[in-house]
Amino acid sequence: MSLTRHEMAALVARDIAPGSYVNLGIGLPTLVADHLPADAGIVLHTENGMLHMGPAATGDRVDPDLINAGKVPVTELPGSAYFHHADSFAMMRGGHLDVCVLGAFQVSAAGDLANWHTGEPDAIPAVGGAMDLAAGARSVYVMMTLFTRDGTPKLVPSCTYPLTGPGCVDRVYTDVATFVITGAGVVVRQTHGVSFDELAARLAVPLRRGW
Repeated sequence: MSLTRHEMAALVARDIAPGSYVNLGIGLPTLVADHLPADAGIVLHTENGMLHMGPAATGDRVDPDLINAGKVPVTELPGSAYFHHADSFAMMRGGHLDVCVLGAFQVSAAGDLANWHTGEPDAIPAVGGAMDLAAGARSVYVMMTLFTRDGTPKLVPSCTYPLTGPGCVDRVYTDVATFVITGAGVVVRQTHGVSFDELAARLAVPLRRGW
């Protein structure tokens, strides 16, 4: 059975090393904050100017002035700090983040990332800080569904949408499989509700087993 959104987020959270400084992109990646161990010392950064962001806020904990880059209400943890938007981008561009987790429209077999525009005439481009994160973070994880609603794969031989960054993606977490992008090709680390052979038959990308 394929993974739920929160099961995907839990997998990503499990793979983030203790003590890491991490940025979570808009959309699915924001769910990772709800699955990080409290004692792991992982510091969440949000591009609108906050360190030590906590999980999503609910109920009485919602403060309309305390949101992440995706405008989702969040909590603050002890030691949290606030700063100018420009300082936040300096952290992203300066190589100070260990991991960023981003959504994507497409990821290529070479680790190219396309997540800001589909190229369609009526599509609304959304650059945000994705290009800065893709270039500045030490590791780039992508969290997405593997197929579109019409069954088109998002893991592709080469991206057909405008690139966010070339060769920047290290891992891809999806609802049916987790992939590692290596210099020797795409490695399937684990599958969920589908066999390796079934997966390989649906993708045009050569795959190698990672177990």
